[in-house]
Amino acid sequence: MADWEMKEIRELKVGRYVNIDDEPCKIISISTSKPGKHGSAKANIDAASIFTGAKKSLVGPVSTKVQVPLIDKRKGQIISVQGDEVQIMDLETYENFTMTINPDHECVIEDGAEVMYIIAMDRYKLM
Repeated sequence: MADWEMKEIRELKVGRYVNIDDEPCKIISISTSKPGKHGSAKANIDAASIFTGAKKSLVGPVSTKVQVPLIDKRKGQIISVQGDEVQIMDLETYENFTMTINPDHECVIEDGAEVMYIIAMDRYKLM
């Protein structure tokens, strides 16, 4: 199963996701230019990586196909916290796994608490 699907740039919207350099990114802004005498309209997309927060941009004709990551939002329960890692049990599948707590995470993390997390391109992040 692929972790992404193909879409044309013209189908993308602000707040949705796109892969830029194999990094799932949330789209911050999209601007398009008018078609020129010898070419098609161009789009300029500004986005931020959902894992690192790094700013990325993508420029190309609006008919260009790009990868759109499939983002899976899930609920889990914290089983234990060890340093900067947390062990979580998925509340749907009851699968246990360990993930690193992202540096920009703001909520209090304690045993037994319910958390939202996302899976994108086989990577995990606490929300």
